[in-house]
This record gives sequence, C-alpha cells and structure tokens, in this order.
Amino acid sequence: MKSTVPNTLVFLFGFFLLFVNVPSLNAQATQPDKSAKPALDVRIGYLRAYEPQLALSVLDIPPRDEGVAGANVAINDNNTTGKFLGQSFILDVTEAKPQADIVPVFKEMLARGDRFILADISAKQLLSIADLAKENGAILFNVGATDDSLREEECRSNVFHTAPTRSMLADGLAQYLVWKQWRKWVLLYGSHDGDKLYADAMRRAATRFGATIVEERLYEDKGTARRTDTGVIQVQKQMPVFTQNLPEHDVVIVADESEVFGSYVPYRTWTPRPVAGTAGLVASSWHPASEQWGGSQIQNRFAKATGRRMLSKDMQAWTAVRIVGEAVTRTKGNDPKQVEDYIKSDGFSIAAFKGQKLTFRNWNWQLRQPVLIGDGHGVVSTSPQEGFLHQFSELDTLGVDRPETKCKLN
Repeated sequence: MKSTVPNTLVFLFGFFLLFVNVPSLNAQATQPDKSAKPALDVRIGYLRAYEPQLALSVLDIPPRDEGVAGANVAINDNNTTGKFLGQSFILDVTEAKPQADIVPVFKEMLARGDRFILADISAKQLLSIADLAKENGAILFNVGATDDSLREEECRSNVFHTAPTRSMLADGLAQYLVWKQWRKWVLLYGSHDGDKLYADAMRRAATRFGATIVEERLYEDKGTARRTDTGVIQVQKQMPVFTQNLPEHDVVIVADESEVFGSYVPYRTWTPRPVAGTAGLVASSWHPASEQWGGSQIQNRFAKATGRRMLSKDMQAWTAVRIVGEAVTRTKGNDPKQVEDYIKSDGFSIAAFKGQKLTFRNWNWQLRQPVLIGDGHGVVSTSPQEGFLHQFSELDTLGVDRPETKCKLN
C-alpha cells in the first residue's frame, strides 16, 4: 500500500503558497491608479429661515420644502454630469427662525466646510453674515430676498442674486399693462413693510413706463381672522365698499405681500376691472405651468422628484446650484476664489429654461432674467415686452439699470 503522506505534504505546501501569494496579487489588483483624479467633493450649503406661513387660500400656503426641493433637483443634475468628471455635489441644509440671529448657525456651516451658500433668509439676516462670509472666503447666493437695497445701497461683492428684485417684478408687470394700453392704475396697498416696498416699486414702474396712478388706498391690517366663514363673508361685503368711488381706471394694482387682503380683491371690486400685482395677474421669476423653451423638461424632472410643481423659489435655488456646478466644471476645481472669478467673467452664462442664456449685472451681481406674467392657471406673457428696447440688453429694462444704480462694490 502506497503512502499518502508525500501527496498530502505537496498539497499543503501548494495551498500555503497560494495563501501567501493571493493577498499580494489582490493588493496589486486593488492598487489605486495614481494617474486617476481623486473625487472632488463640492459642498453647497442652504441657509434657510423657515416657519409655517399663513395665506388667504390654502392653495397658496408654501410647501415645506419650497426652495430646498429646487436645490436638490439641481444637485442631482450636477451629479449626473459630475460622475463623469470626478465631481460629487452635496447639499447641506440648515434652518433657523425668520427673526433669529443667523450668525451662530452660519459659523457652524463655515466650520463644516461650506463655502458656496444659498441664502433663503431676510435682507437683515443676509446683511448680518455677508461680510463674515467674505472674510472666510465664502460666496453667497441670495435665492429668496427681493429687496432692492441688497443690490443697491447694501450691495456686496461676494453676494450673487438669483432672486429677482421687486423693481424687476414691478417693471415686468408694468411693461405688460402698458403694452395692453392699461395705463390708468388704482393702487391698493397693505400696511406692512413688504407691502409698502412693493407699492414703491409699482410707483417707480408707472413713472418709468408712462402709466398713471389715479388713486391710492391703504388697507390697514387689523389682525382679524383670515380664513373663516364669517371673514370671507365680511370681506365680500367690505371689498366693494373699499373700492367704491374710484376715478376712471383700467386696472387695480394690489400690493399685499403679507397676504392680508389681496386675494380677496379679484371679482369683488365695485367696478369690474382686472386685478394685478401680488394678486390676480402676478409677475414672478417662474411659473408652475411654464413649459416653453424646454421648461417641460425641468418641470417633469421636478414633479417626479418632489410630487408637486416647481415654484419661483425652487427655480431660484435650482439656478444657484447649477451656477456653482457650471463654474466648478469650467474651473476644474472647488476653490471659491476661482469659482467667483469665473462667475464674474465675461465668459459666464447659465441656461435656465427661459429662452436665453442668463448673465449677471456686473454693477450689483443681480442675475438678468425674464419675468413671467401669469395667473393661477398659466403664463399670460413674458417680459421684457416687445418694443421696450435697451442699448445693451433688453433684460436691463427690468429693474435698476447701470446709470441708476446706487451700488458701490468694494
């Protein structure tokens, strides 16, 4: 009988060699390619002042994720391209109360490494962090505040504005009304600060484009219940009286950003007239029904991701994130200074489903963009209107132009 010991030893010796060599082979196989570029992480912060808001109609209550949803869709769009370029985009959302001191949470964002930050906060809050951001090499994108002062007396060189100004919205609406030959306006405005600022923007637009405000009336907010059966009945009786004995007019302009009375004006005026402003026919940076210029593409992607239609703030946040994505791709890096320099260069533009490439005004870093005029169901028109000309860009007929600006960038 032959001994099996030698064969066993040979087997064990071979197995030992295999056991020893396999890790070495695996180490070679998994050795990273030194020539391959490392993944480039791009952190984009979203600083949001949020609390639930009331509206005269439940249909007008802002969604919980307004703005943030648009930023998330843009992050996915950036990553679709970024995966082929070794880029990874991450959204970091931070919330605070609308009246809170925003500086502590902003410092936490800076400590986490956020240097590209979308600001959906009040003008006062934004100004409290603008200089701190500059000191830390951070770029701010204002996606929410429409205050003209942020682009004028209080402008900052490190703050880009994808949200339109009140003056841009008012000018876009005024152009359409003048194009329609509705030049005689009645102005109804509320008693809150935002209402008064919008009213000022409409007064400026009337002067600028040849309309006349034949009468103004102030609607005082007395703190009564807004959405109650008795409240609706009371307003139905009150609004005709409030709009009685007006001079001859073509349209009623409502300035009610605070949602106190504006939605109750259409169909309730003493004299039957169209209503525009913050109610009725409204100017905005985007419309949920916009499908022109490829708009159906972004609308469908947004609806699939969120289960709702895209609103103005969603588009403003989407645009800001895409601007960062475009700049990172062009500069091949995430250095804030290089990104800022590219955005400020003559070669920069961004496509945003509005029929033309958008650029920044280099005197206050406001994004030039068309204004959509619409009601609750669809887009009625888009401004600038035909015939309103400009020596550089017709988009500069909307809002404060270079010769008018009070901005002095550092």
